[in-house]
Amino acid sequence: MSEQTLVVVGAGHVAASAARALRRRGFAGPVVLIGDEPVGPYQRPHLSKERLSAGGDDGLWLLTPAWCEANDVTLCTNSTVERIAADTGSVLLADGSSIPADVVVLATGGRPRRLPGVEGERVHYIRTLADSDRLRERLSTGRRIGVLGGGFLGSEIAAAALGRGAEVVVFDRDPVLLARAMGADIGAALTGLHQRRGIDLRLGQAISEIRPSADGVTVVTESGRETVDDLVVCIGIQPNTEVAVSSGLVVGNGVEVDAQGRTSLPNVFAAGDVAAHDHPLYGRVRVEHVDVAQRQAAAIAATVAGRPSTAGDAHWFWTDQYDVNVQGLGLTGLRPTDTVVTRGSLADLDGTAFWLRDGLLVGGASIERGEDLSVARELMDLEIHVSAEQLADESVELEDLLEQEEVTV
Repeated sequence: MSEQTLVVVGAGHVAASAARALRRRGFAGPVVLIGDEPVGPYQRPHLSKERLSAGGDDGLWLLTPAWCEANDVTLCTNSTVERIAADTGSVLLADGSSIPADVVVLATGGRPRRLPGVEGERVHYIRTLADSDRLRERLSTGRRIGVLGGGFLGSEIAAAALGRGAEVVVFDRDPVLLARAMGADIGAALTGLHQRRGIDLRLGQAISEIRPSADGVTVVTESGRETVDDLVVCIGIQPNTEVAVSSGLVVGNGVEVDAQGRTSLPNVFAAGDVAAHDHPLYGRVRVEHVDVAQRQAAAIAATVAGRPSTAGDAHWFWTDQYDVNVQGLGLTGLRPTDTVVTRGSLADLDGTAFWLRDGLLVGGASIERGEDLSVARELMDLEIHVSAEQLADESVELEDLLEQEEVTV
């Protein structure tokens, strides 16, 4: 196998997944991971779940020093990359040094979208381990925590804060939590869950002003004003494309890559939150899910190791809301004309929503029914025709649909 040097710019999930996949596939050259944080790759989902609620390092780290040493993987922390110099085959760092590279994987991720003027000791933007640890210190009984944004990150942080004894108020302009990501029915069920747990939901209202001060943060909405001790801003991320731009890569909504993850420079790949992937099912799309990042990294590793591969699976993701597990599959490619079919009871937090198009399953989202999505993935992969009646009827075993002949719809 080639003795080329592969450098990953970024030290998160993509870096860890790529390093492991390269070694499993027989890539023998040195692997260098360059990260700007003081620590190595860790589980970013922990930041709004286990790490925020309980602290501790159990299950946090993705690569151990012993594994890196045994597998010739060099980790460079506290290092900022300026650009990739394709003409000289090197990665240039901000301190003036450079690292030789035959192949580069750009995995710079993203950073939280910030609100102009909304900063200070009582304002939190969560992206790093340090961000999560700083917020956890503020979550305690008697404190009132505001969360701006009712998506995955905001709803998970609200649940974690409530679990630590804080009072929590969530602000969002949408009338239902998570509806844009999971659909209206799943969103309504999860909104009810948060209400029953005691979250103060201020939904469906525009915010006209946010005023941080030394004593708290005041949020002004259509119905009045609310002052909280701390405000966590969860309004999405923007991809870190600066290295790509300075390196001359084609950039749109992220670094544009082909189905194999290759950028406009043939020896430079990109994956994860920063990559606008030419997906065989969905077209060019940038997706911010850990599973997608790991699959893209594995495909790149296989390609570099001599077995070209693509990350063409339907996108899958998950979230934990308190002790309730929620999963989604294929929701990236949904259309308004798709038919929604419910199995079980979403309102009772025990059901699945399926999306059908011309008799084929194109997406699903489940509450406490991950096994439904396991079957759904196979139905989608095999392009087996099913009917809305079959999916809705709980006397019909979903596994049996995998064995049936195509049905007329």
